[in-house]
Amino acid sequence: MTPSDLEETQESIQKKIEETRERLRLEYDPESSCRYDSVDLRRLWEEDGFVAGYLEGRHYVVAEAVKMIDESLQWRKELGVNDITENSLQKSFLEAGMHYFRGYDKEGHKLFWFRLKIQAKDGRTLQEKKRYLVFWLERFVKQEPGSLLTAVFDMSESGLGNVDMDFLRFFINCFQVYYPRLLAKIIIFELPWIMNAAWKIVKSWLGPDAIDKLKFLSRSDVQTYIEVEHLPLHMGGTDAFEYIYPPLPEDHFQAPMSESPNQAEAADLDAKESDQLGARPRKVCFAEEGDVDSRGKSARRLTTTFKGSLLHLSPAVELCFGQSESDRRCVILLHNITKHPVAYKVRTTAPDKYRVKPSSGSLELGSSVEIMVSLHGSSQASPQDRFLVMAAEMEAGVPGDNQDLAQFWKEIPKAKVMEHRLQCQVLQGVVHTNNHHTDLTNGTGGQQDTHTMLLKLLAGTRRLEQKVDRCLWTESVLIVLVTVLMAILSCCLFTRHTGLGMF
Repeated sequence: MTPSDLEETQESIQKKIEETRERLRLEYDPESSCRYDSVDLRRLWEEDGFVAGYLEGRHYVVAEAVKMIDESLQWRKELGVNDITENSLQKSFLEAGMHYFRGYDKEGHKLFWFRLKIQAKDGRTLQEKKRYLVFWLERFVKQEPGSLLTAVFDMSESGLGNVDMDFLRFFINCFQVYYPRLLAKIIIFELPWIMNAAWKIVKSWLGPDAIDKLKFLSRSDVQTYIEVEHLPLHMGGTDAFEYIYPPLPEDHFQAPMSESPNQAEAADLDAKESDQLGARPRKVCFAEEGDVDSRGKSARRLTTTFKGSLLHLSPAVELCFGQSESDRRCVILLHNITKHPVAYKVRTTAPDKYRVKPSSGSLELGSSVEIMVSLHGSSQASPQDRFLVMAAEMEAGVPGDNQDLAQFWKEIPKAKVMEHRLQCQVLQGVVHTNNHHTDLTNGTGGQQDTHTMLLKLLAGTRRLEQKVDRCLWTESVLIVLVTVLMAILSCCLFTRHTGLGMF
């Protein structure tokens, strides 16, 4: 697709967004009728992405999207979605941990866990279970807007008594009507054969797109979609996490994302790092030819670009960090595409691990800035780390010193702030240098690879031991059954022989 074609597509989507809003005004008059919650009504008029999600869910058919929005927003008001908080939920649900977010699949989607063995069908708690599910979904949408999740139904040690068909129907409606652009996959782990009929019914409720997202997996193939470090021990993984409340698990964005230290502090830290690095031999350089920044230090760069309303941002999706010293730095390039100055700042979920310079500033019309993101000290990057780039348009002539920018960010309405999140990718094993491959088996990367291999070997050994135990148990049961059958057969033969002797 050419840039002109892409621009035409975006223009047509924008027209459909406006058409959808106009039809909602004409058909339902939401402002006068108080049909929707005021918070959702504001999002409907002000957030294009909010409307675009429903359009995408209905393949950009405006009439279908209008019906979907009306149904969804009425449901949100009826359930009181915007008023659901942690304190308003039944505490026993939070303590049990029926649902929670933890880890990522191989595509970088957040894992949303459903532990079926601790659930039970109970019509008296159905409404509260719905609110509990919506609490987690709303939390995810606000914390990571635009991201997808993978739902994992852990069916191990569960039975028919743990399957609530009414709740499953609500779960499916959430992703087909209420949150149409949120689901990446549904993983069903270790489905007992006795539940096949129930899940055939559930499958009939899914649309064609959702059926393609449904994956039935076992211990032998679950690692096709999820790395071993994000799988719990009973799934053959190495994550020894145990749910305990409070607090809520893996709550990356509950506290405001922190910025890097000020420039003076960062300079002192860089000086200390330089002294430490000077005492060690320099490792293999990852950067490709020409990828050396103005500071004379190589840094990882990507050519993909996110085209936002205020800034063009490269890379578009993720920052890649490796094991060598040169791989511990990445560059974020920002370019102002507006006719006014644009203030920017970069925040991270792991401020103790990363140094971002400059972490904030302003850009004039047509100007660009390179932001250096580097790992501090011996810190290691993690796929769970996130970066948030924020931008907002300033009035012409507003000075861009730190004091004015700090006040600017306090006063700017959130609706006027452009936000874009970047994920973190950890590169391991092999790096490139001048178009040649360099093996890291003798370095830190090799140690991590060996450690990972050992963990996988241990997990495989545990699986083999469990299979042997099951075989031995089955053998014992069969021996007992054969013994009982032989005893019964002997009794029958003896009785028959004795009976025949009496005649």
